[in-house]
Amino acid sequence: MQINQQATHPSTHFDPRFVTKTIHAYLDYPVAASLIALPFVLGLGGSNPSAKWVAVVTGVAAIILTFFTNHRTGVIRIIPFSFHVAVDALVGIIFVTVPFVLGFTGLDAWYYWANGGALLVVLCLQKPDAMQMRTASA
Repeated sequence: MQINQQATHPSTHFDPRFVTKTIHAYLDYPVAASLIALPFVLGLGGSNPSAKWVAVVTGVAAIILTFFTNHRTGVIRIIPFSFHVAVDALVGIIFVTVPFVLGFTGLDAWYYWANGGALLVVLCLQKPDAMQMRTASA
């Protein structure tokens, strides 16, 4: 039985995960700002007033989380990046489910599904080594 060395050799293995810790860090503040601003720009809240405010509160919390995360754009780096990513995953799951739980419809629902789905996709594209605690690259 012959083993295909090309399939097992690490240098030829294609890994679509390209989101590094630094890329993630630079996405955090703009995404948080959009969570605060877009509900007003889009006029969210038509199906339930909570549709506007869940995103705004989440955006404010995201700015605070990013400010304290141990990564390139963190200011007071006391929260481990792995905890930050776990919170992001939880937010993604909540955003995908909140339209069902709170009865959001139309644009309100699609806003949360799109944001939750995008967040979960970005997390799936996170490089595994980005989760390692490396102070030199933070």
